[in-house]
Amino acid sequence: MNTPTANWSYPTAVRFGAGRINELADACSAAGIVRPLLVTDAGLASLPITQQAHGLLKDAGLPVALFSDVQSNPVEGNVESGIAAYRAGKHDGVVAFGGGSGLDTGKVIAFAAGQRRPLWDFEDIGDWWTRAEADRIAPVVAVPTTAGTGSEVGRAGVITQESTQTKKVIFHPKMMPRIVICDPELTVGMPPAITAGTGMDALAHCLEAYCAPTYHPMAEGIAVEGMRLIFENLPKAVANGRDLEARAHMMSTAAMGAAAFQKGLGAIHALSHPVGALYHTHHGTTNAVFMPYVLVFNRPAIEAKIARLAGFLGIEGGFDGFLDAVLALRKETGIPHDLGGLKVDGSRAETISEMAIVDPTAGGNPVPLTKEGSRKLFEAALSGNLAAAA
Repeated sequence: MNTPTANWSYPTAVRFGAGRINELADACSAAGIVRPLLVTDAGLASLPITQQAHGLLKDAGLPVALFSDVQSNPVEGNVESGIAAYRAGKHDGVVAFGGGSGLDTGKVIAFAAGQRRPLWDFEDIGDWWTRAEADRIAPVVAVPTTAGTGSEVGRAGVITQESTQTKKVIFHPKMMPRIVICDPELTVGMPPAITAGTGMDALAHCLEAYCAPTYHPMAEGIAVEGMRLIFENLPKAVANGRDLEARAHMMSTAAMGAAAFQKGLGAIHALSHPVGALYHTHHGTTNAVFMPYVLVFNRPAIEAKIARLAGFLGIEGGFDGFLDAVLALRKETGIPHDLGGLKVDGSRAETISEMAIVDPTAGGNPVPLTKEGSRKLFEAALSGNLAAAA
């Protein structure tokens, strides 16, 4: 079993390979961090991999502190508490450690701790990012422990505004981590359900980036290869969590999906964000549930493109063959077919429909997403009726 190892510089410096967590202190030094705040989520804080990372920094003589008041869907209160801890400890950088919640929160803390304007002044709208004082943004070293969000190579963080129960994207180019350590050994302990959900998140990123109507052939090429690796390796990683080669390839696809979706996302994410904010569902698993319904909804605009993708992936049957492959992958990895499997009901259908069309990802959908369209998609996913999404 050959585990790939490489050094990458796209889109940032990535140290990839088994055992490379041991380079954490050196990465901090290279990023100019002397007093790191290690940010992770509450569920990871006491696990051996987190204690290992903390120990590596401490043994290197770095005065590190651990902050873990982070929910699985992080809220502004988590960021505010993290900023207070960052300032109190006189830290000069962040080690963002974990899945999407820890990575996003860590990046936003490093961004916002030095700013003098409210967090929501930097939402990813137009050129709002130019309001930030760029020289007051702290450096970040990112260490993913899941293979899905790709936040380790992203320039944004998703945080829920508690007053509106709305997920908002905070963006700035300097939120990109200076150095990323991708060590597939850190993902070995992920249970099958989380492996499946995060892996399907990576697939959603690649698929929506590929289908987005904007022109970005580099991102599109990355998305296509990312999907090939996911179809080949996600079932292996779910079936055998200690398959380090499959884990490594899935860790690659997470970064690939995030690099690709600078091209755009779409209705999968536009619907998943409000459902996650209101029902606290796992983001990647929610994306996976919506995926085939959105494919059917978008078919008039993407059928030829999906047929070309199917050919590259070695899937027969064009669009229908690809749709069947997605359904089979979901079934094989234990993803529910409908929203009921996530304990989501129809009581907030109207609210979700309204939230979806103003979500920042909605604009990248190949078929313009209206309130009527988002309502149709939500109800199709709720009933499990694929034909109703057409």
